[in-house]
Amino acid sequence: MADGAVAPRPGSGPIPDTRLHQATIGDIGRLKEVLADAFHEDPVFGWLIPDARRRRARLRRFFAVELRHVSLPRGQVWTTAEQTGVAMTLPPGSWRVPPRATLLEGRCFGARLGRAARLGFAMEWHHARQVRRPHHYIRDVGVLPEMQGLGLGSALMGPTLERCDRQGLSAYLEASSERSAALYARLGFRVLRELRVGGSPPLWLMLRPPLPSEAST
Repeated sequence: MADGAVAPRPGSGPIPDTRLHQATIGDIGRLKEVLADAFHEDPVFGWLIPDARRRRARLRRFFAVELRHVSLPRGQVWTTAEQTGVAMTLPPGSWRVPPRATLLEGRCFGARLGRAARLGFAMEWHHARQVRRPHHYIRDVGVLPEMQGLGLGSALMGPTLERCDRQGLSAYLEASSERSAALYARLGFRVLRELRVGGSPPLWLMLRPPLPSEAST
């Protein structure tokens, strides 16, 4: 679920350092903390982990699995110079979560495992049917709460969107809040459908077609 990245607020504070680099295994300890903070108030994770006292610890475990078993070995993880935000992306043909990672992630939800499993299955089912051509999958985007609204989310997605344009491929994501969906719309994404599962908050399934690259104009 891509979230935790909102539109810039003009004059809202100092300009953050938007220099990016690709994360490595050694960055997992810091980045799982960043993502847990970024998604602590996320509507969907709040539905899956309703106990706010335990949510941050469970999110740290969840994102450690995401980083170690999904995004780092199968795709790219972008972070800022100060590690205040993270974007996890998967290349064409690699977007499905490996069974072992699915099992490990499920343990993070405790009694809500059934809920998480139904939601995960629905997300994967619709992903496979909504986007049949090769594409890049932006799996998660998260920015520390105090740094949101300063343009870091857009910057973190930049390398992937530029690659999509160069390769003539689309980008796909699931937005888990209205404010993030609005940001992604400004970046060229359009809503394919709104997904709800078993009383969950909505997820907006969004696709961005490639834009003409400078090389082709």
